[in-house]
Amino acid sequence: MATNAKERLLSAAERLFYEEGIRAVGIERILSESGVGRASFYRHFPSKDDVVVEVLRRRDTLWRSWLDDRITASGRSPEELPLALFDGLAERFSASDFRGCAFINTMVETADPDSPAHRVAAAHKEKVIEVLDRLLAQAGYRDHERLARQLALLGDGAIVTALREGTPEAAVRAGGVAEVLLRAADREPVRH
Repeated sequence: MATNAKERLLSAAERLFYEEGIRAVGIERILSESGVGRASFYRHFPSKDDVVVEVLRRRDTLWRSWLDDRITASGRSPEELPLALFDGLAERFSASDFRGCAFINTMVETADPDSPAHRVAAAHKEKVIEVLDRLLAQAGYRDHERLARQLALLGDGAIVTALREGTPEAAVRAGGVAEVLLRAADREPVRH
């Protein structure tokens, strides 16, 4: 357990928000779970909304690091490397604590696209698209930006489907569709 009050607050909030939802968890619950007092909470965060934003920023950093690790560890060829996303999602969907995507969940709960939490969650999705776009561009795909958005759409659909079905199979199916898209896409010869 973290020793610093801010870290304890963030860890408790992240776990509770992911397990139960942002709206379902109040400040009192975060205080109780973290063991941090109210005065300390307000020294670190002016409001619950500020906690939500900080939790999402942390989770974004960790999630993208996780994706980078999956890409690095993948044995796939450069032209198939974007499919590492689906390999990683299958792994994640198998975890007993899988509750969907914290960013999708946030956008559903905070439906106002101008809210800070919604903007941070949407920005995370754009960063994932940027990672896919970079991989596709490096592999010589001509329409890499459009293809990156298509793969991200498949990934998000797989996340929601895995939550509904309770199985990692959605990642496998989405990965199969992504593979078909990659095979059909135009590529330039990559110069080494």
